[in-house]
Amino acid sequence: MPADLKYRRVLLKLSGEALMGERDSGLDPAMVARIADEIAGVHALGVELCVVIGGGNIFRGISGAAVGMERASGDYMGMLATVINSLAMQNELERRGVVTRVQSAITMQAVCEPYIRRRALRHLEKGRVVIFGAGTGNPFFSTDTAAALRASEMGCDALLKATKVDGVYDADPHRVADARRFERLSYHEVLTRDLQVMDASAISLARENRIPILVFSIFQAGGFAEVVRGAGRYTIIAD
Repeated sequence: MPADLKYRRVLLKLSGEALMGERDSGLDPAMVARIADEIAGVHALGVELCVVIGGGNIFRGISGAAVGMERASGDYMGMLATVINSLAMQNELERRGVVTRVQSAITMQAVCEPYIRRRALRHLEKGRVVIFGAGTGNPFFSTDTAAALRASEMGCDALLKATKVDGVYDADPHRVADARRFERLSYHEVLTRDLQVMDASAISLARENRIPILVFSIFQAGGFAEVVRGAGRYTIIAD
C-alpha cells in the first residue's frame, strides 16, 4: 500500500441524486463522468475500491408507497434502478481504463454478475472496482444499509459517504447560514441527535463492525482522493 494512503480498502456510497446533476430526475452524463473521474483517480492510487449507488434519481420505493403502491413492490423497483445506475457508472469507468464489475443482489446474469462474496473479494484483490447493485436484495432496507453490509462483508477500512456538502452539519448549510459543522462524531451521537447521515440500521451495522464512516463532498474536485489519504474536509463517525 502506498505510504500516503490512510485507507487501503474502502466502500464509496453514492446517492442516486448525485448522478442527476441539475436535472429533475434520471442521469446527467456529465455528472456521471465527473464522478467517474474521481473514482478513477482514487483507483489509480492503489486503493481497493467498491461502490454502492442509490436509485433515488430514478425511483424511490418509499415515495411509491406514499401514492398507494405496495412498499415491497416499490422497493424492488428501486433496486432495479440502482442496477441501471451501476451499469452507467461501470461504462464510464471502463472508458477510463478501470476494470469494473457489477454484482447484483437480484440475479440478472444477462447484464451483471450475481453477488458472491468470495468472488467480489477476489475482484478487489485483483485491482478491479466492484459496484454492488440492487441493495441487499430485500425490500424495507435502504442502500445505506446495503453499503454498511457490503463494507462489513468486504472487510473495508472505511465507508465513505459522498454528499453535496463537506461533512455533517447540525442543520442544512444551504438553508441555515450559521449551521455548525462537526469534525468528529460517535455513532451514538449520530443516532441520539437524529442527524440523518444514514439510517439507523446502517449506523448500527457500521458500529458493530467498527467501520468508520467518513462524510465528504463528492463535488469538490480531488476531494475523494484527499479523504483516502486522511486529508481534506470531512466528518468522521467512529467510536
